[in-house]
Amino acid sequence: MQLVTEDNITDLAVERWGTAKDPRLAEILTSLVRHLHGFAREVRLTEAEWMAAIQWLNRTGQMNHGLDPDATPNTVLGPFHIDGSPPLGFGADMSDGIAGTPLFVHGTVRDLSGAPVAGAVLDVWQADGDGMYEAQLPVDEARLRAKYTTREDGSYCVRTVAPLGYAIPMDGPVGELVAATEISHFRPAHVHFLLDVPGYETLITHLFQEGAEYLDSDVVFGTKEELVVAFEPREPGPTPDGGAIDGPWLSAEYDFVLQHRGT
Repeated sequence: MQLVTEDNITDLAVERWGTAKDPRLAEILTSLVRHLHGFAREVRLTEAEWMAAIQWLNRTGQMNHGLDPDATPNTVLGPFHIDGSPPLGFGADMSDGIAGTPLFVHGTVRDLSGAPVAGAVLDVWQADGDGMYEAQLPVDEARLRAKYTTREDGSYCVRTVAPLGYAIPMDGPVGELVAATEISHFRPAHVHFLLDVPGYETLITHLFQEGAEYLDSDVVFGTKEELVVAFEPREPGPTPDGGAIDGPWLSAEYDFVLQHRGT
């Protein structure tokens, strides 16, 4: 399995877009990838500039922010983030009765020196068991999304349900382009996180389930080794929030590492 790194993303993208069924299309797409990636690196394009100029690339690539290699890597924001998610307490359930295996994602938020980051807000969202996000559904209340705040020791605990892999929408221009190639249009199981903490570089990332399908063929090239996490099965009993659960559940432990802005 070859996951995405800053060093290999261009080669991986060229390889996949080179599967276009029409030879001329393959030539155009692979050349476009090489030039776009080279341009972005040369001018150190910021995320705001990227989004303003070419918004649809948000689904197919990621920006290089030059983060320290020990900081948690960024991935794509994706089109389904919604502002204004409700705040929930430590270990509160953002799935709110939605079917699925209970999943606790827990750990700490810290800086590069190892110091805890207290009061950091983790904006969390994910798809349901049908691969659908709230933004795609006719619902009037928050669904599978919430904001959690770290405690004084930097600890956090999210309760949700285990995510599933899903296909990206194929009825628009991106789907039309993907359909012209051999590229898989599936995403591996993941949960989205956004940490926008004053004084730190904004972190937009995913956590992917270890062993999930499509880890090595994620259509948006978001899968990175540092973000693949074991979802450990647990028997009924104590949970990371200090409570207990009367059925089987999953535990995913992960420490987010933030970089101070300007370093």
